[in-house]
Amino acid sequence: MADEYIWFTWSMGFIAVWLVVFAFYRQGRRRMLWASLLTMPFGLTEPLFVPEYWHPPSLFDLAHRTGFDIESLIFCFGIGGLGIVLYDLVFKVDHEKMSVAEKHHHRHRFHIWTLLSPVILFPLFYFSTNWNPIYSSTLTMFLAGLAALWCRPDLKVKIWVGGLLFTLFYAIYFIPLSLLAPGYVEQVWTLSAISGYEIIGIPVEELVFAFTFGMLWSSYYEHLTWRKLKAAPAAAG
Repeated sequence: MADEYIWFTWSMGFIAVWLVVFAFYRQGRRRMLWASLLTMPFGLTEPLFVPEYWHPPSLFDLAHRTGFDIESLIFCFGIGGLGIVLYDLVFKVDHEKMSVAEKHHHRHRFHIWTLLSPVILFPLFYFSTNWNPIYSSTLTMFLAGLAALWCRPDLKVKIWVGGLLFTLFYAIYFIPLSLLAPGYVEQVWTLSAISGYEIIGIPVEELVFAFTFGMLWSSYYEHLTWRKLKAAPAAAG
């Protein structure tokens, strides 16, 4: 496969998985769709990462010529919808609305600020440090995930396990890229500007990204919409 089609094919693979989950996980369809539409615009941040973090050949050579590319929008759309329902799909959880009393817990005084923390923290780190943008983004998501954990301690299991689940999913999805396009990682990622460490052929920064994204995004639906996980019915005595 020509190099300029690898990133496109890989990103479209997320859409294929997205469509399968969307088809079979009916109760999660609405969440998937709005989450994907919400995360898709973050693909427009690609110029912050090209070429500092990586420099992928892309359709029409857009990434190299402009920093923007179509694939990043596709990628963000796919991971947004999948990340929001992965935990729910695996553990078959349902949701219920929080009571008025629960909404007025003192922790929720900072409800809006914890939700907005990613868009506050990333510019702060990006403009005040010389870090590679991948580190600014992953630290942002990690701290925003901790903020969500503080505000919604009832979601602590979902936040941590959600991070691990998305990391596992992302790693499994990444492996064929390393196997079917040997040398692609070394060619495309700016390894000299990051740690250079790889785990099973995956740059460690990609796995940290997956963990922090899953950690933050797995709880965003409940946090944003004032919902909680419905308790399992008690077993009959």
